[in-house]
Amino acid sequence: MIRHTILFDLDGTLTDPKEGITAAFAYALRRFGIEADPDSLTSVIGPPLKDSFMDLYGFSEERAIEAIREYRVYFSQRGWAENIPYPGIDALLAALKREGRELILATSKPELFTRRIMDHFGLSPYFAHICAAPMDESDGGKKENVIAAALRLASDPAGAVMVGDRSYDIIGAHKNAIPAIGVLYGYGSREELEKAGADRTADSVASLGELLHDTI
Repeated sequence: MIRHTILFDLDGTLTDPKEGITAAFAYALRRFGIEADPDSLTSVIGPPLKDSFMDLYGFSEERAIEAIREYRVYFSQRGWAENIPYPGIDALLAALKREGRELILATSKPELFTRRIMDHFGLSPYFAHICAAPMDESDGGKKENVIAAALRLASDPAGAVMVGDRSYDIIGAHKNAIPAIGVLYGYGSREELEKAGADRTADSVASLGELLHDTI
């Protein structure tokens, strides 16, 4: 089955957010007296921020929420722009839209930053809908909730596929009964994606394009 509706993750799938996210995370940690090299923080790209502060640094939920506020001080000023689309993404999205495919963004990044990034890099016009997380983290940043919201807007939810680079994308897609393609050029390893049950994997933007024209 060639999938008409394609849900895309943002960070690590459409754009490389490493510099902005890791710098903002390191900034937040410094506010709590913790020094960390941004280059050592790539594991925080993808998971909900609260989970990363709690799981990696032992923050309480209350402290993690305070840390997210500090993170956003940096991210809202500089971090959102310290980002770049992966080479070939623009051409892939343009080709898919010309074919009449329905593209929907499904990201756990807050909507305010999501739209700013998508508009800044000229990616918004390719997408029929943009689904992102609320700024207040009221849904816990769970990817399956964002995917569920995206599918409610899709013209053909049964014919949808999710594309993302982390296990959260794969697991969230399967919880919503759709297949998922894991991209290996982002921040999830092959082991992570295969363990999560990725239906297919793509090691480059070009190979992703080929997979989206195959039966999935």
